[in-house]
Amino acid sequence: MKKQTQLSATRIHRVRQQGYFLMTDKQISAIAFGNRFAFILCTSILSIGVGLANIPILSGMMVIAALGFILPYHPFDYIYNYLLARRLGKPRLPKRSDQLKFACTLATIGILTTIYMFHQGFNTLGYISGGSIVAVAFTVSTTDLCIPSVIYNALFLDKKKGLTQ
Repeated sequence: MKKQTQLSATRIHRVRQQGYFLMTDKQISAIAFGNRFAFILCTSILSIGVGLANIPILSGMMVIAALGFILPYHPFDYIYNYLLARRLGKPRLPKRSDQLKFACTLATIGILTTIYMFHQGFNTLGYISGGSIVAVAFTVSTTDLCIPSVIYNALFLDKKKGLTQ
């Protein structure tokens, strides 16, 4: 097994903001790729669905996003945990946090809006709506900055208790 490299302080902070407040820096570094895995797949598939204005692809992604807030793990986390983690010599991902379930809720609503726009023939609005969702997913896929998690933390966490530090 390779020696685990530690993430930068910025990346650790960004992953921690996704609800992993109680994990050590070493633990966060160990799950970093696995944590991004679902976002990378979602970004890729969403990009295709939006780019083609393909309602069946977008509908499938909407179901996956909805399952992301219903199930304890994102559907793509099951793929990572049961097929990839051991092969990569990485730990399994923990259950998804409230922050990431909130992100999946917003994604579900955004994808539904995009589907509606394309279905009604409002293609420009569909591309704007879908492009916005892709941009947010791309940001977390490449930088670990999850904008919905930041919003969740600002709205629902008590900063006086130090939960977002």
